[in-house]
Amino acid sequence: MDEIFVHPRVNEQHPELSDSDVTAAWYNAICSYPLLEKGFDEYIVVGFDNKFRLVEIVAKRDHYGDWLIYHAMTPPSRKTMRKTGLDRNET
Repeated sequence: MDEIFVHPRVNEQHPELSDSDVTAAWYNAICSYPLLEKGFDEYIVVGFDNKFRLVEIVAKRDHYGDWLIYHAMTPPSRKTMRKTGLDRNET
């Protein structure tokens, strides 16, 4: 229960991010918010990896309580930064 899994597609699409980078960013989250349009078990998370890079993560919780991270990228998108309140240059 409460295990974290990184989908292989994350590394395929973003080879600069290893599984350990993504997992570290998950555990070093500075903010998160639910994607309510997709249900209560899907979240966007922004956190720092072990290289101090900000990483955007999208994950879904299954019925066992485990999390599948199916999207991660660095740096986070401007949209995510705005939604989380981390973008100080709101326009």
